[in-house]
Amino acid sequence: MNQPKLTLTIAGNDASGGAGIAADLKTFAEFGTYGIAALTTIATMDPANNWSHGVTAMSAQVVKDQLITAFAGPSIGAAKTGMLPNAEVVEAIADQVEQHPETALVVDPVMICKGEDQVLNPENVEAIKNRLIPLATVTTPNLFEAGQLAELGLLFNLEDMKKAAKIIHEKGAKIVVVKGGKALAGDEAIDLVYDGNEYLTLSSKKIKDANNHGAGCTFAAAITAGIAQGLEPIEAIKKAKIFVTEAIEAGFKYNQFVGPVFHSGYRLNRQDSI
Repeated sequence: MNQPKLTLTIAGNDASGGAGIAADLKTFAEFGTYGIAALTTIATMDPANNWSHGVTAMSAQVVKDQLITAFAGPSIGAAKTGMLPNAEVVEAIADQVEQHPETALVVDPVMICKGEDQVLNPENVEAIKNRLIPLATVTTPNLFEAGQLAELGLLFNLEDMKKAAKIIHEKGAKIVVVKGGKALAGDEAIDLVYDGNEYLTLSSKKIKDANNHGAGCTFAAAITAGIAQGLEPIEAIKKAKIFVTEAIEAGFKYNQFVGPVFHSGYRLNRQDSI
């Protein structure tokens, strides 16, 4: 058997398994790549306190040491970032990634936990904007994150998304995907792709009562794995859209607060059709 393509996630741990490194590694495996993880945070929820979130950060040195280990093996085809706890960790990641230009980078600029509405660390926005966005092959902000990165505030429609995507592209990202998803009005879940030359809209029917915890992580991880497997970034994004839609369709209720996507949905749908 040939050596598999390597993919790296630099992200937090979600103990429910729907998001973070759990989502990324499962997605990498579904795409047939060998997943490696560098842990940045541990995210928890307290059911006894209205499911409030707790975020425990790894130190910048520990993150750096993990990345040195990860990059010491065979060449990594593509890497992605997820939840990053502070500017020091962002700086450590950027320093290491800059030493490996052969590795494509997908930046998922996570700024809030699911169910929360406050930026985890405002200094992160500036660090991600200044250090990681210029290194990104692809970045995948949602509406809130795109508004923060583009300094436009809240985004409400496709025209707002286009303005934000153009600004973020000018900051250095080669391809920007602004995820409208279920947040936009209408029956379609729309994502906007911008490569500096043209805009491409990807749409799918909104899934009623969707269990979509981890959808953003899964989408970015699918893009990462597709690029590692040799797809051009735009083609990887298109495939990732299909993959995450079917993962959402296969989602389930995990507990009172969380309903995660099921990362095997894409594969199992095709097995069922045989």
